[in-house]
Amino acid sequence: MNSRCDVAVVGAGHNALVAACYLAAAGLEVEVLERDTVVGGAVSTVERFPGHRVDRGSSLHVMVRHTGIIEELGLGECGLRYLDADPWAYAPGPDPDSPGLVFATDLDRTCDSIAAACGPADAAAYRALIAEFTPACRRILDVLAGPPTPGRIARKVATLGRARGGGETSRWFLQPADHLLDATFRSERLRAALAWLAAQSGPPPHEPGTVGHLSWIGLMHLRAPGRPVGGSGELSRALAERLARSGGRLHLGDAATAVTTSAGRVTGVRTASGRTVSARAVLSGAHVLETLDLLAAAGVEPSGVRPRIRVGDGIGVAVRLATSALPAYPGAPADAGHGMQLLVTDRAELRAAYADYLAARPPARPAVLALTPTVQDPSLAPPGRHTVTLWAQWHRYDLAGPGWDEVRAATGEAAVARVEAFSPGFAAGVLDTHVQTPLDLERELGLRRGNVMHVEMALDAMFALRPVPELSGYRGPLPGLYLTGASTHPGGGVFGASGRSAAKVLLRDLKRARRFAK
Repeated sequence: MNSRCDVAVVGAGHNALVAACYLAAAGLEVEVLERDTVVGGAVSTVERFPGHRVDRGSSLHVMVRHTGIIEELGLGECGLRYLDADPWAYAPGPDPDSPGLVFATDLDRTCDSIAAACGPADAAAYRALIAEFTPACRRILDVLAGPPTPGRIARKVATLGRARGGGETSRWFLQPADHLLDATFRSERLRAALAWLAAQSGPPPHEPGTVGHLSWIGLMHLRAPGRPVGGSGELSRALAERLARSGGRLHLGDAATAVTTSAGRVTGVRTASGRTVSARAVLSGAHVLETLDLLAAAGVEPSGVRPRIRVGDGIGVAVRLATSALPAYPGAPADAGHGMQLLVTDRAELRAAYADYLAARPPARPAVLALTPTVQDPSLAPPGRHTVTLWAQWHRYDLAGPGWDEVRAATGEAAVARVEAFSPGFAAGVLDTHVQTPLDLERELGLRRGNVMHVEMALDAMFALRPVPELSGYRGPLPGLYLTGASTHPGGGVFGASGRSAAKVLLRDLKRARRFAK
């Protein structure tokens, strides 16, 4: 049955849902169309193994907890409850006699751990670095939380440069993370752990501009990452409930297949079920290339846009496990499994994995980050069982040899072997394995070329350049079409800022149109 609304939203990822909630709260009639039968896109949780609820994408929520979105939308009233993943990271020692590195929200505890494992000089250097990172993080978060207009960015960034001078601030943030780590710390173990954290945004820490990806550790000492009770998808479920309470409509299993246009303006969408949804505006939370495909289906292809969008070649592989036991790192504190477990002790391991990536082959020894959500939330698995996620970088979408369907199993085994090296006996407790290769991420979640960030998180695709300059303000190439999601500023991760900013731009445009119509 055809329908009419104020705003048709394409996709039910968390950014699209955030935008839909703000639009509905403003009194607009909103209809969300999602091809999947599960709400949330990459921020969703499913029963991957019998009795085991497993996240399909991200698990720990960092940035969204700093935006105020959860409070503004009253998601706690919709049943969203977070557990603090604190310590937020633990890096086991290279051997049973070496103390691990504990990264806790409590800076004193973190520095005590660094002093024990790496020496007091590195502990003092870490404390000084966090003192510098923290105010910078607050200002950067302010930049990321709003639209990337040049004037706004210039005003916000100007405040960063007051302490050390604008030129020096620019140089500091444009340098490779590895360079800053080399200049700051003596211990390679500490350098490697922090470099691996920085690499979670995608680019390797030896690339220019990656200090920004490192600086977010300052936020971890302000507030711990959150793990939603019931799995990552509880954020999306709560957003869907808030949308329904505000009068919005959500349709699962009915994908948008094309936009409709009239007189050079987008007027709605057609769906896989044959419906036409007429709307004053269309907001797409889908991958930017999928949005361009929706336009192409309507006979519109913006000149020169598609070739300049740098999707990249994938980032990593997610290995989801059902186990009878958790990793047991010798000498680890009881709460070591609350956050990320950084299974790397030397940046040579990161560089070797990235070299294999450049050669288009799966890394022989992948860099692995482990997550053990059932440590804090046993409801995710049957009694006596656990879920474990291994995120392994770097893995290329296009391989020089056998394809991903042929090497999937071996890739999962390589990731498990890296855990075994730090936690002897772990592999024997693995009961079931589900490997999400870059190809699988594309097939299941619509992540083009397996890039969980949609578009490369590199200097040429950030702020007012994301995904390309002419689409950076959340407005599409035709009037009436708007964009949100990881393809837009501020990029990937569980953030929600793109959705809120896109909603504000759309509301402003509708208000202006009403004013001119009078």
